[in-house]
Amino acid sequence: MSEDNSPVASPTARDDGETITAESQAKIRTAMESLSSILTPPTLPPSLLSSPNPAASLLHHHRDISCQISALLRQPESGAGDNNLCRWLYDTFQSSQPDLQLVVLRFLPTIAGLYLSRVALRKPLAGFEAVLLALYAHETTSRSGQAVTVSVPDLSHPSVYHEAKDPNPTKNNATDLNLAVISPSLEPHGTVRSTRRARIVGVALELYYSKISVMPLESKLEFCGFCRGWSGQHGDFIMYLQDSTTTATNSINNNEKQEDINSNINNDKEGSRIPLPWELLQPVLRILGNCLLGPKQDKQLFDAASAACRCLYARSLHDMDPKAILATGSLLTLSKMALDPKNRIDYTEITMSNVISI
Repeated sequence: MSEDNSPVASPTARDDGETITAESQAKIRTAMESLSSILTPPTLPPSLLSSPNPAASLLHHHRDISCQISALLRQPESGAGDNNLCRWLYDTFQSSQPDLQLVVLRFLPTIAGLYLSRVALRKPLAGFEAVLLALYAHETTSRSGQAVTVSVPDLSHPSVYHEAKDPNPTKNNATDLNLAVISPSLEPHGTVRSTRRARIVGVALELYYSKISVMPLESKLEFCGFCRGWSGQHGDFIMYLQDSTTTATNSINNNEKQEDINSNINNDKEGSRIPLPWELLQPVLRILGNCLLGPKQDKQLFDAASAACRCLYARSLHDMDPKAILATGSLLTLSKMALDPKNRIDYTEITMSNVISI
């Protein structure tokens, strides 16, 4: 009886600690080989193909290939239904491999930005729509079509954190369940119609937001650039709106310091002015909020996100949209507070003092 001494592929560890099976490795390598036939020249670096996880390597370590893919997506006829790159993105996301799906999500800002900017030009965009519908269907299935809600506490009842203003409320003392809907329920859609477009793209951006912690810096910068283009506003005048306690001299000095930064940022603006209903603007602001206040602070990303918020705030003022004005204005205020050293206090840190307070 002979023994089988053929080599067996061992599982590979992913960045999140989980292992990749041999079957998953084969699917990832097949997807990478298919991608290489689309790129010019039709080859991928040996370091990428020999990586234990080529998908994660492409996502985080091969910026030149990502830039080439973005450049292909920006070509005039890139969104057509017979576009090879759009077909690859669609098939790759449908593979149900988490690492490959992250690669597709990395290019969502470019896909959504180009799609929304070109849709008014009446160009064939079936390739972009197929990718967006795949993302929408994935989110619909994972959520079982249910809405995303949060429970908002009723402040009229006391808690361990505060006392109620009225110690003896006349209404029922039982805490009422106040639900705030973050994302409404989802219905399956097989096509993109004008009345569904903002919702479908918004849900795709919600999926992007859920994975934003692993998205590379370049992807977030591209998103900020499209946000400025979508707004159709410059937003530079927002810098001149200072608090009443700020002197004119400080205002001039601050504007001079920001002049070079803003000139570079405005040159990176992409896309064109589009309608911004709340179902699209809300996930956009959530992503910008992470870019401004997320745990991984980056000066370039912060400046780009701040410029995008100023443009969207100017757009909301132009449209006289109260909800958008409140949301974008709040983000600008929070970003300003984040820059103030006085607000960088860790309230969980126990301070040492020789004074005893009774």
